[in-house]
Amino acid sequence: MPHLMELHDDLVLHVTQDRLYLEPLKSPRELLVIDRMTHEKYIEVNNGQIPVSSTRRSVYGVIGTIKLLAGPYLIVITARTRIGEINGSTIYRMDGFDLVPYSRTLLHVTQRQTEDNREYLSMIQSVLDTPAFYFSYSFDISHTLQRLCHTSPDFIQLPFHERGDQRFIWNLYLMQDFANQPELHRYCLPIIHGFVAIQIAAIHGKVFSLVIISRRSVFRAGTRFLVRGVDSEGHVANYVETEQIVEYYGERASWVQTRGSIPVYWSQYPNLRYKPKPTLTPNANHTNAFTNHFQTEIFSYGSQVLVNLVDQKGSEKKLEEIYATMVKNANQPNVRYEAFDFHKECAKMRWDRLSILIDKLASVQDDMGFFLMTQDGKVVQSQTGVFRTNCIDNLDRTNVVQNLLARRILENILRRFKILGMNEKLQYQVGFEQLYKAMWADNADFLSVQYTGTGALKTDFTRTGKRTIIGMLKDGYNSAIRYYKNNFSDGFRQDAIDLFLGKYVVNEEEDISVKCPLRTKMETKFVFLPLIMLVALAMFFLTYLYAHELTTETVMYLLFWAVMVTFTFSVIMYYGTEFVNHPRLCQIPKQKKE
Repeated sequence: MPHLMELHDDLVLHVTQDRLYLEPLKSPRELLVIDRMTHEKYIEVNNGQIPVSSTRRSVYGVIGTIKLLAGPYLIVITARTRIGEINGSTIYRMDGFDLVPYSRTLLHVTQRQTEDNREYLSMIQSVLDTPAFYFSYSFDISHTLQRLCHTSPDFIQLPFHERGDQRFIWNLYLMQDFANQPELHRYCLPIIHGFVAIQIAAIHGKVFSLVIISRRSVFRAGTRFLVRGVDSEGHVANYVETEQIVEYYGERASWVQTRGSIPVYWSQYPNLRYKPKPTLTPNANHTNAFTNHFQTEIFSYGSQVLVNLVDQKGSEKKLEEIYATMVKNANQPNVRYEAFDFHKECAKMRWDRLSILIDKLASVQDDMGFFLMTQDGKVVQSQTGVFRTNCIDNLDRTNVVQNLLARRILENILRRFKILGMNEKLQYQVGFEQLYKAMWADNADFLSVQYTGTGALKTDFTRTGKRTIIGMLKDGYNSAIRYYKNNFSDGFRQDAIDLFLGKYVVNEEEDISVKCPLRTKMETKFVFLPLIMLVALAMFFLTYLYAHELTTETVMYLLFWAVMVTFTFSVIMYYGTEFVNHPRLCQIPKQKKE
């Protein structure tokens, strides 16, 4: 397995009035200099040229640069946590960052630009504050073990950031400024977004390393209701590749599965209702997008087993029907479709019925196999396909099923390594069971926070193997928080993601000769209606509470305010999409009222 050229890790950032200096502690004669006036970057090989008056701080890598209204900002990692090792290389989680301005003052921008620049900064900070980003200085965590072991010799000669799987490198856009200068490539540190857990485990006294890596795609990235379905290039919303790795005395095994939105054109734009109806885009070329998606998936992973967990009745029914139709019409021998109505089959807390699905998929899972490499680097076998699982959000139901599929293949891997006996089950390894369930439940929570803003639902089953009343109550709380965030704060979150990934580029003329999109305001009528409803609601309760007796006059007042509340609430719900928090940087077509 190829090791990549190590990047600069421990650095010191020196800030002076005129320059920024990045000093690699392991390369004492090298100094990266950034001129704050000209924005030019160059390497100095003279030691001791940093002014004594500079302020200094330790940093652990460069995420990149971004140009906002006040000028460019250098984004650096200021805190990290060691997660563990893969293939002898240390993996870290980013726990702190800083945005260092090139510009020394804000005197060159107007007051309005200063305000908008502050909001752009808060967007970048909100993305970086979203848990969690991971990196390594010497191992490419954007690729699976199988992909890394099937690379060509030319791969080793490429710069670190160019070797990575660009679907999963979240700072690819931010690194452009550095990547354009070959002498700066050792400062280009790729980061992935998702989840990484590395645990040392033991069964029967045999110690091994267990790893779970989930990589979120940068393509069609966004928030829950604002980004659904597929685009013309075949990229789907909330696409995640999850790899489970076992390392045992130098041998390595891995198994990969994916998740992603149903690959047709559909939307579910927030409209104040708890669960907006999914809507298929009319007159869209679903076939073309579907084909593009699976051509890429088959090329990347081999055969596909499509596990569709959406409801087969109600509002989700149309999505199940079109997905099944698209698969049937495609007539691909290496694509198998398996629909499982999760809510119907597991109703009344009968989650044991998930075994029906897992048993049905067992033979094809065995045929796909897993990737296995010996101590001397010889590839013994490869994984020939993947399970692509989805529900409507690709979160809660998907997490449960992915965990069960991963558990079954893990038993096969541990038997292959002779850690488990041929007839042994993981469920009887109590200590390991707790660790394993916690890892997968944490994976579910992290991916859910990144997409919806809250932890995952149904994690009580993942953590304990049982569906509980307490778990259902927790799900209710998380659902309420999701409702608020999806309707009233996801527009900002979507803007932040689009800005971070370079889908929107700030124009330095904004607020001068170009209108700034942040200045979009809600129409007056959509501001007053909620106020009128709140006033009417308050008057209804005040009238009721302070009335000494229910006279005819009091009843008429109560009736009037009740009618006002009902009327304004009905109008607000009818025009629901106008009251939600919309993205402002990259417009998303709103769902039409049905």
